[in-house]
Amino acid sequence: MPPNHTGAVAIDVSAALLFRDDRLLIAQRPAGGHLAGLWEFPGGKREIGETFEQCLRRELLEELGGDAHVGTLYQDVVHDYPAKSVHVRFFVCRWLGPEEPGPVGCAAVRWVTREELSRFEFPPADAALLDRLRSDTAVWTAR
Repeated sequence: MPPNHTGAVAIDVSAALLFRDDRLLIAQRPAGGHLAGLWEFPGGKREIGETFEQCLRRELLEELGGDAHVGTLYQDVVHDYPAKSVHVRFFVCRWLGPEEPGPVGCAAVRWVTREELSRFEFPPADAALLDRLRSDTAVWTAR
């Protein structure tokens, strides 16, 4: 990946906001990696030649063992860490299966309510999104 304006490596990331029954799916980052143990929204790094939507479908298969319909872009975030900069696009998605999403490429998954979001520690890049999700009651029920 090319460096950003600060010289840090810039990484494109796609992430899913998977809602079901007024709950949102979160995934725990595996041990041993960057931000290990923190909670996040399923997704991952975009590969060369992929659209953000293609990346997200591939990542959901790798992380959760299934497929999802990638819907509308909900939030676009750029966050600078000391050694890298991430550009994350969060999409509202609908799980297609084949079964319940499971922790295939992550440590754990959990369906949480809007009120429960504050109980989990997320990466700094998700802060603005989390604020919006806590105040946007419509996105939790609209499908």
